[in-house]
Amino acid sequence: MRLSIVIPLLNEEESLTELSHWIARVMATHGISYEIIFIDDGSTDNSWEIIRQLSESQPEIRGIRFLRNFGKSQALHAGFKAAQGALVATMDADLQDNPEEIPAMMQMIEADGFDMVSGWKKKRYDSVLMKNLPSKLFNWAARKTSGVQLHDFNCGLKVFRKEVVKSIEVSGEMHRYIPVLAKNAGYRKIGEQVVQHQARKFGKTKFGPDRFIKGFLDLITVWFVSKFGKRPMHLFGALGVLMFIIGFGFALYLGIDKLFFNPTGRLVAQRPEFYIALTSMIIGTQLFLAGFLGEMLLRVRITQERYSIYESLNLNRTPEGVFQREKV
Repeated sequence: MRLSIVIPLLNEEESLTELSHWIARVMATHGISYEIIFIDDGSTDNSWEIIRQLSESQPEIRGIRFLRNFGKSQALHAGFKAAQGALVATMDADLQDNPEEIPAMMQMIEADGFDMVSGWKKKRYDSVLMKNLPSKLFNWAARKTSGVQLHDFNCGLKVFRKEVVKSIEVSGEMHRYIPVLAKNAGYRKIGEQVVQHQARKFGKTKFGPDRFIKGFLDLITVWFVSKFGKRPMHLFGALGVLMFIIGFGFALYLGIDKLFFNPTGRLVAQRPEFYIALTSMIIGTQLFLAGFLGEMLLRVRITQERYSIYESLNLNRTPEGVFQREKV
């Protein structure tokens, strides 16, 4: 199989039929063997029944249904795990991403040797104040922090080599930073292509203004994990030792001054330097212990349940209608 198309969704019943037929026309035109993996992230409308009906007429369609809403990152993780194609594409289910862009992005990977290609919605049909300006600020901060020179980190339309998506861990709200995760995993040939942005045809966006606040917090997390995720002692231990040395220096000064230069002066505990020394040494010890505990947690890592799959369709070519429960 040449291409797997991973599509997370939440309450998109109006667009699923049109989207699947649109993808099928594009793939047939270009002669691309493919599969579509719909991940229903806890929809409360008729989305799953539509996916089930589509899978009966289109054998290329697979389906994963979450027990409840776990978030886009978890949906992508499940889709990446199930993908079988040599290349993997991601796109949104709201018809704002154009599947006709995918063949050209695939060509950049197959002919030009890119590890992944990300879309760039250069012209957007979103609110300037609520989405466009915050998005520009967010993308500028992401470029400066990560070193990945993309104009649109959060574009849902992306194409990867299969090895890339199998090598990265997409969790929490980290779907915005998949290019950064790919770079940190060693895949540094990351390309970009201007893509057409469609105005939303049905429903309304599932993301509010708070996504930018969460995005910036996640950006700090990605930066920290990429720098010190494997050796937290390098940060916390160094800061702890520095603070302890500062505190110890003040304590040593107070002791020498009291013993040899000013033995009849005021008590050590009455001098402000004493509290600076005490606070610095306590903070230094705590930072050092934080680094030590971080190192221990890395060596005893506990795998927690990230999402629950309630039902799946046609995964791994299983017979249609087989009911599956899976904990991941």
